[in-house]
Amino acid sequence: MEKVYPPFDHDKPDTENNKKRFKDFLKVEIKPDVKNIYCFDDAIGIDADYMFAFNCNNSTSKKIIEVHNLTIDTLNSDNGFGLQHDFEWWDKKRIEKLQKYSWTNGNQYFKYYWYDKENKKAYFFDFDM
Repeated sequence: MEKVYPPFDHDKPDTENNKKRFKDFLKVEIKPDVKNIYCFDDAIGIDADYMFAFNCNNSTSKKIIEVHNLTIDTLNSDNGFGLQHDFEWWDKKRIEKLQKYSWTNGNQYFKYYWYDKENKKAYFFDFDM
């Protein structure tokens, strides 16, 4: 069942499920700087979205950008807030002030990423339409 519907623990950080999902989606090693991993999925229906928030250092952030071929979004608008869910750990007001990095495969599948250098906090949003 876990392979079809992998569990996400949106209400607790650093659970085994969240660490597994982090590795599955972020595709980087969980080093000591990576902590407070929260994640959420909404995979019901024709579209799916996955949200991750966690603390990490700048080198881990750069690795995520590299692994996912993310580039600076020069428009830095349309953060996908209408598709995202509201959680304490997902700070839309803060995200709005951060530089967005993005990737798409042609306007069907998207990855958005923000890194808050001041608070060493990362936000990763993966979705399809």
